[in-house]
Amino acid sequence: MSAQPLAQQLGHPLAASAASLVQSVDWLAVAPPLIAAVVALGVLVADLFLPESRKNVLGWISVAGLAAAALMLLPLLDGDRATFCLTGNGTGTGAGPGSLTGAPRACSYTADHFTLVIQLLVLGGALLAALLSITTLDDDRRRVPSGEFWFLLLSATAGAALLPAARDLATLIVALEVASLPAFALVGIRHGDRRSAEAALKFFLSSVTATAVSLMGVSFVYASTGTLYLTQVAQRLPDTPGQLHTLAQTGVVLTLIGFAFKTAAVPFHFWVPDTYVGAPLPVAAYLSVVGKAVGFSGLILVTVVAFPSYADVWGPALAVLAALTMTVGNVGALRQQATRARSAVRLLAWSSVGQAGYLLVPIAAAGYAKDAQKAIGSTVAYALMYAAVNLGAFAVAAVVGRGRAGNRISDYRGLYATNPVTALLMAFFLLCLAGLPPGIIGLFAKVTVFSAAVGAGLGWLAVVMAVNVVIALFYYLRWTALLFRAPEGETVRHRIPAPLTAAIALAGVAGVALSGAPQLVLRFASTGLF
Repeated sequence: MSAQPLAQQLGHPLAASAASLVQSVDWLAVAPPLIAAVVALGVLVADLFLPESRKNVLGWISVAGLAAAALMLLPLLDGDRATFCLTGNGTGTGAGPGSLTGAPRACSYTADHFTLVIQLLVLGGALLAALLSITTLDDDRRRVPSGEFWFLLLSATAGAALLPAARDLATLIVALEVASLPAFALVGIRHGDRRSAEAALKFFLSSVTATAVSLMGVSFVYASTGTLYLTQVAQRLPDTPGQLHTLAQTGVVLTLIGFAFKTAAVPFHFWVPDTYVGAPLPVAAYLSVVGKAVGFSGLILVTVVAFPSYADVWGPALAVLAALTMTVGNVGALRQQATRARSAVRLLAWSSVGQAGYLLVPIAAAGYAKDAQKAIGSTVAYALMYAAVNLGAFAVAAVVGRGRAGNRISDYRGLYATNPVTALLMAFFLLCLAGLPPGIIGLFAKVTVFSAAVGAGLGWLAVVMAVNVVIALFYYLRWTALLFRAPEGETVRHRIPAPLTAAIALAGVAGVALSGAPQLVLRFASTGLF
């Protein structure tokens, strides 16, 4: 007698339907975020059994886990892979974005080229932040619990690596919260630090507001289209019935506003300076790069993939946000006083707001351009450049902060006299952010973003960007010149710990390598994104 269930032998329709819902999980596709999540749980359990004197092992386990997660991107380079897909109705269950009929497949997780590039940025940024954290935890072990810190950092990274692969609105929101919730705790993790607690509260309130707005927008979109899958939302939005048209429009606008919070776009940027200053320096570095990658990858997915039919709405809106964000960010950085406590970190915080404005320009241009992939590629290429050099700047700030807790811009005066290599690398990072040689990748990235705006017919936005680049030159060059001025008082050389040295070296190598082949970066970032 056959081992099949009787209902299936009789051809019962419910049995056939149940069989069509069975699918296998592509474990290789989900390996990068999964490894980060598993290592996070392993670190949390190991923390229970390790004595206090051995807690530094947890940091190296975390670094190894992030490196392993990044290496798992290599087997995925051969093509698109998808899992957690709708089955039946001719959609198939194999890898790849297309169905047997040529229609887009509805999948919850897709490891396409866009996903891999953003996951590389996320995991690489988290790896450098982890190297910075090892030194910080050694210096501040009494106030920062090691086990909890590494668990939270790895958990946030797992959520950040999951988000670019999400292809339905539910997974997108869940990944966004998995990336955000541990970050609240990381900002306020220092025991007895009022500034850290206040920063965490501001970050929490702004992020909760963003999540609430996003969830309401997603619910409206679902009510209008009857689906959460991004490809199906894109298909059904243009055919929304007349009585649901206003609901659909409201849903699109609210969803975009929620992600604008995550990208720190003006006027949703107010939490950034205080959060970066109050958080431990490695956490601020992590938020400036990985946190931005989360917001921008989510914004790209909902605009270009889910809401292309509303490009006439989000294109102009993002263009205005880009102009406001870069202007407010650069003016805020320009106003920082060199002798103010923590002015170096505060300037980097305002600078990151200004850089967010540049990142928004190609996304806005995608709403006007015929080739949206090329425009989005400019954002991804700029994000790769920004991640490498901004993390390098934060790593140098960590070096200076070890000797001078105030971490003022004036504390960097004469750095070349005490640490020549560190000063030269800091100058290189700042020049890359300014878009000046020898930071070729910074110049190339800005030209690419500028050309995306001009190519989309956004000449006014290109003019605003050019003005802001000139404004940014002033404060970047002022800081750079300070590195080579004669030091005031007695010069003191500080020993740089190995993890901090490794972080600075990796950021420097990445910046130099990107400057050596900028065209390859753009091609890598824009080829076959979706």
